[in-house]
Amino acid sequence: MNVSSANVTVVVHYRDSFLKAVTKNVIVVALGISINYINANLIHTFRRHQILKLNPRYILFIHLVTNDMIQLTVSISLFTFTYIFYTINVSVCCLIILAAVFTTQNTPLNLACMAVECYIAICIPLRHGQLCTVKRTHVVIGLIWAMSVLSVLPDLFIILATEPLQFFHSRVFCRRDYVFRSSYSLRKRDASHILFLVVVWLVLFCAYFRILFAAKAADGDAKKARNTILLHGFQLLLCMLTYIAPALKKALFEWFPKQYSHSLFVCYIIIQILPRFVSPIVYGLRDQTFRRYLKKYFLSRGINPQTTLKVYT
Repeated sequence: MNVSSANVTVVVHYRDSFLKAVTKNVIVVALGISINYINANLIHTFRRHQILKLNPRYILFIHLVTNDMIQLTVSISLFTFTYIFYTINVSVCCLIILAAVFTTQNTPLNLACMAVECYIAICIPLRHGQLCTVKRTHVVIGLIWAMSVLSVLPDLFIILATEPLQFFHSRVFCRRDYVFRSSYSLRKRDASHILFLVVVWLVLFCAYFRILFAAKAADGDAKKARNTILLHGFQLLLCMLTYIAPALKKALFEWFPKQYSHSLFVCYIIIQILPRFVSPIVYGLRDQTFRRYLKKYFLSRGINPQTTLKVYT
């Protein structure tokens, strides 16, 4: 994952005018604040109602939303930093990139776990209460973070072993390839991306087709679960763009050399921000139970929820 490669390339080779730079940063920050505001309301609604806090489905969903908030905040901060400071200290950049990588790796794993929960609820409902408990859900979330951390920690060990001490006191454009620049890190990154995506896609496909067969002879809940899995697949497809971003940017440079700066900005919106917009829709605004409590929360604040929720129903 490279949260800032698009913007770094712009700074080095295609530095924007002041007006363009301000416009892009305003767009990115406005989108980030809007999405985080929606997500913050979802989290607050979840914390206010015990019935949601005892449901593994909503626990996984809120973990995904919280993870997206962290990832989006880190990504947008890095985007603005490259315009304001251009270069930052390597040690600081390393910490920011690690936080971004952890949260980015968490997303597909969380989606896979949510797909499995949907499968259990529809296909083996009698064992759902036994298999999907609150305690086990928290253990699963811990395993998600452990897998993400373990997939990235080798990069940290490699950079500590191969780079001189002076490197950590220097300043660089905050880009993953500029910090974790060892060939071992690059090969390991590609291998871990492929492994994560293959496993997650297999889980999603298996869950979808099992639910699809169940939906033919079941009620509307199975069909709704099937549509939810499709949304998970769409969200995962957007997340996959992060892993093919380097190749995509090379292609954009060949196709649109004169508009490369704007192409990279559009890539950043699609790759980093758009996937975080899908999460609130999947359960927060599509799910009837969560939406009912969300409406109560808006009404208690004197806000008309219809203008916010009807768009997604």
